Amino acid sequence: MNVRVRFLPDDITVDAEVGEAILDVAERAGVFIPTGCLMGSCHACTVELEDGDIIRACISAVPLGREELVINVFSDPTW
Repeated sequence: MNVRVRFLPDDITVDAEVGEAILDVAERAGVFIPTGCLMGSCHACTVELEDGDIIRACISAVPLGREELVINVFSDPTW
């Protein structure tokens, strides 16, 4: 099952499969999400979903039951 993933603020859209890692989807779409530990501890890869939920892209996957997933990629000069 495919889910349309839209990355903001650049408004880049790509199709992804349920269960696919969000970092992999972003990389395939040419969207840079900074990473640090790749285990969710450092919070470098924090992104915000359209509904306001904050997730860490390195340990999150495309969820089941959605047609579209909107992800706001923060710009953090630290990373």
